[in-house]
Amino acid sequence: MTDFSYQLYSSRNFPPLADTLRMVADLGYAQVEGYGALYANAAAVTELQGALSDTGLAMPTAHFAIDMLRDEPDQVLKIADTLGIKAIFAPHVAPPHRPVDAAGWAAFGRELARLGAPVWDAGLQFGWHNHDFEMADLGGADRPLDLILQGDDRLTLELDVAWVQVGGQNPLDWIVKYADRLLAAHLKDIAPAGQAADEDGWADVGQGVMDWPGLMAALRHTKAQYFVMEHDNPSDHRRFAERSIAAARSF
Repeated sequence: MTDFSYQLYSSRNFPPLADTLRMVADLGYAQVEGYGALYANAAAVTELQGALSDTGLAMPTAHFAIDMLRDEPDQVLKIADTLGIKAIFAPHVAPPHRPVDAAGWAAFGRELARLGAPVWDAGLQFGWHNHDFEMADLGGADRPLDLILQGDDRLTLELDVAWVQVGGQNPLDWIVKYADRLLAAHLKDIAPAGQAADEDGWADVGQGVMDWPGLMAALRHTKAQYFVMEHDNPSDHRRFAERSIAAARSF
């Protein structure tokens, strides 16, 4: 049986953290994925470490902001060691800092590889987590995600499958294209048009418009090791967590 993970960003509006971890453990998740606010200071890391220990959950993957990877690489590695993180993903680049052409995205990929060097040297895996803007048409054969991954063959990919679809691309094409680079996948669903406006148009996994049985079948033929449930803005995080893992287990 697949050990599903839970992106803790999904529950950022439902404190306290310890209760969230207990909830997802009780629902059958074996792992969680961290994000930047959870490592805001030493006390926060200590709290997270204790809560993981109390619930028996592992945190094999985590998101770290580009700024922290650039400015505090030693701290990133210290946190990873403390929490047992095995793979680090840079998750986003803000609009003012996004390249506007192919040359810019290629340079960004090389810079990402430079930021990953200390992570690789520490024996961890490092890569990129996409949104929809990496699917933009740049007027050539390569889209931003292609150019990012060309920065270094060691860069892995955490494919947010729903964002690929929001970006106007067929997720199956990208799963096949990067089957050998995929380390993780975000399991996220899109609500039918006009629904779930209070949840930013997202849905619980298996409750939206995406073909998750077909997508999971394809993902299982890749090198992906981690399958991470995520909802960017659930109105009820327990409902999301419970319905999503139940659906995912049936795929």
